[in-house]
Amino acid sequence: MQAIKTSQKGLLERTFKLSENNTNVKTEILAGITTFMTMAYILVVNSSILSEAGMDKGAVFTATAISAFVGSCIMGLLANYPIALAPGMGLNAFFAYSVVLGMGHDWQFALCAVLIEGIIFILLTITNVREKIIDCIPEVLKHAVTAGIGLFIAFIGLANAGIVTNGATILALGDVTNPLVLLTLVGILLAGFLLAKNIKGAFLIGMLTISAVGMVAGLVELPKGIVSAVPSLKPVFLGALSISPSEIFSFDMIVVVFTFLFVDLFDTVGCLVGVASKGNMLDENGKLPRAKEALFADAIGTTVGALLGTSTVTAYVESAAGIGEGGRTGLTAVTTGMMFLLSLFFAPIFTAIPTQATAPVLILVGVMMASSLSKIDFSEFTNAIPAFLTVIMMPLAYSIADGIIFGIISFTVLKLATNNKKDVNLSLIILCILFVCKFIFLK
Repeated sequence: MQAIKTSQKGLLERTFKLSENNTNVKTEILAGITTFMTMAYILVVNSSILSEAGMDKGAVFTATAISAFVGSCIMGLLANYPIALAPGMGLNAFFAYSVVLGMGHDWQFALCAVLIEGIIFILLTITNVREKIIDCIPEVLKHAVTAGIGLFIAFIGLANAGIVTNGATILALGDVTNPLVLLTLVGILLAGFLLAKNIKGAFLIGMLTISAVGMVAGLVELPKGIVSAVPSLKPVFLGALSISPSEIFSFDMIVVVFTFLFVDLFDTVGCLVGVASKGNMLDENGKLPRAKEALFADAIGTTVGALLGTSTVTAYVESAAGIGEGGRTGLTAVTTGMMFLLSLFFAPIFTAIPTQATAPVLILVGVMMASSLSKIDFSEFTNAIPAFLTVIMMPLAYSIADGIIFGIISFTVLKLATNNKKDVNLSLIILCILFVCKFIFLK
């Protein structure tokens, strides 16, 4: 038995290069579980949103879990990064509310658009187009993207927990005397204390503790059982292949595919750059090693997800929670993927994790990622202004892609206007033109 365990550890070491990345099996597994728990909400939310487009909720639940398993495992095994994938928020809303309910198409049409997007992404990855986009982003904006994503996910945590709400002044402080808000605040302090004490598994311990306290106090619902039957994929499986050729080559299809492509491209680029930067995974030139492999995982995940019956699969900013727990290799992503697969059989438990347990993690990860602001020279305004716009637009526009767009346009224009042409390359100019076209034609 001991020989088997030693052999397994040796295999994991060789596959994920654990020692080379200053980590171990225990740390990676804890990090993977932590990432999963901050992402588990997508199982319920995605199936709920896509069901409004007429899709079977149970089937979408299964498609969501399996596509997250496939995408995360490919990321871990192919790119060896601790970044998990799952159907993305935002694009699932565009799928349901704009394409189906707004434009009047059926969900099969929308799934076909996602499938076409995935195939195009595979081609763009093979030809290194997506990798070149990552490489052309200036280093100052890469630091800004990291900090911006930190503010973005912290804002998500604050909003989900009710600490900030809609108000007469756009945003307002929520009711801090509400027991659920108080539970979240206790979670922030508890996880913060554990982090300050350098306790391994601080986020995971915090989430489990707050979940247990909330359930015992009757503030959150207890799991409705332990094991559940796996919902069938049949109602949505291969629905993307069931539309007519006239629909595939229609103008509406071109518009929908382009929108999926544009938003997903820069959401993924932003997530990879921001999360990798936080984990010190960028090389000395500020580039992301194995970017092509990471982008393949995203492209394949989207293609497989569309065939299974779910919207665009993308890298998740919540992966920063696992990195905050020490995750440094693909074993973290594979662990997250395995947890998504297990969730098919233990859905009542995994879907019972309350927002009050995950929100503190998102907020504290935001604190960690905001440290990238210290790497930006704010005395040089042609750097400071684009960096600031990148950071501030992500939470305020509720979009990683929009933050990158504002940053790149302002960086390019300011550098050219002040005759700092050496800081601008042709790729940035082309991106600026595409961004302007996006605002004109895709309002």
